Amino acid sequence: MAQGSSALGVDISASAIKRARELARVQRVHNVTFDRADAQVCRFPQERFNLAISRFGTMFFDDPVAAFTNVGRALRPAGRLVMMVWQAHERNEWDVAIHQSLAGPGGSAGPDPFSLADPLAVTGILEAAGFAGVTFTDVHEPVYYGPDVAAAIDWVRGFACTGDILSRLDPAAAARALGRLRETLAAHMSGNGVWFDSRAWTVSARRC
Repeated sequence: MAQGSSALGVDISASAIKRARELARVQRVHNVTFDRADAQVCRFPQERFNLAISRFGTMFFDDPVAAFTNVGRALRPAGRLVMMVWQAHERNEWDVAIHQSLAGPGGSAGPDPFSLADPLAVTGILEAAGFAGVTFTDVHEPVYYGPDVAAAIDWVRGFACTGDILSRLDPAAAARALGRLRETLAAHMSGNGVWFDSRAWTVSARRC
């Protein structure tokens, strides 16, 4: 970050904001502030920022056009939006494997982590929100799920979709599902932890 510049981090999760503040304090980063807020409706200062970035957060907007319009108002003219979002479900081994283990094909209800997977649809959303020059860069990298199977199980059980699936099963069926999940994670265990293949997009656009 350039000398004299500053950054604002927002998240709807109070625990995420608390952790970010702790890390900034430990690392003695003094030009970053963090607020618990919903980026969809937060009243950001208008035309204040040069760049807005998100990593795997924008897929959960209830009304993406309204949300990106709100973010765009906070950017100066020609300010940039850069975000990372998942590509389609079937291109992400981690999601396919988890859902097959827990509930078989078909997935679950609730927030869709793949809602911004289609470049054509995303381009339409961003242009409707006042952005132009939308580009997509393919990101094909493995994702780390923990140093061992036990840690990976804990991580996956923290997903909203996992809780949704397990809540709809009786105790015996839930135990069997977790057993299948444990086997799947064990099959992806290597010498340096549990890993799955993944595909994402880095999406970039500029405010009109």
